[in-house]
Amino acid sequence: MSPPLALVREQRFVTAQTGGASLYQNTFIAINLIPEIRKKALFARREMSFKERRFASHMICKKLIASNDFLSASLIACYLPMSDEVDTRFIIEQGWRANKRIFVPITHNDGEMLFREIRPDTTIRRKKIAIWEPAFGDFISPQELQLVVTPTVAFDSSNNRIGMGGGYYDRCFSFLKHHRNSLDPKLLGVAFQCQQVEKISPNTWDIRLYKVFSC
Repeated sequence: MSPPLALVREQRFVTAQTGGASLYQNTFIAINLIPEIRKKALFARREMSFKERRFASHMICKKLIASNDFLSASLIACYLPMSDEVDTRFIIEQGWRANKRIFVPITHNDGEMLFREIRPDTTIRRKKIAIWEPAFGDFISPQELQLVVTPTVAFDSSNNRIGMGGGYYDRCFSFLKHHRNSLDPKLLGVAFQCQQVEKISPNTWDIRLYKVFSC
């Protein structure tokens, strides 16, 4: 398995220092490493074996569904996983068993993201490569959601997040920037431990996660 991303990044940073680069240059490099961090995080995730990914996904889901955040919520958004992401299907199934309403994201080419309800009998269809969406179901406003299980490519100890780069979640939940007294919806990130990095320098438009569940 690949070494932790924090270690990889630290090695890169030390190399820059010993190569005669100034502190200002090193800081500039660190701030502008988001594409590089994303690339390494995706590589680390894909390097996990199927067994490792399945076990870690189950542990992450168990932690999340045992949290007060999940137990107290009745309107929950949760993504449908791609092959190497944290498998969230256990969260969805447990939500149905607890009579919670589950909604999944639907994205459009214009950058808009909507949330549509998914039930045990809902037909899902592949809209893009490896992306599944419900073919029918009720829509809900993002402001009405209480909990959003958020896909995460990389994260740090301050709950800063790097996604795939489309900016869908940051745009969709930008209202959280202007309503600091409101905690709903809570954005809960799920990721494997190998995706944690030492530090992410967020952009002004980035929405910080409420919590991150990892294993």
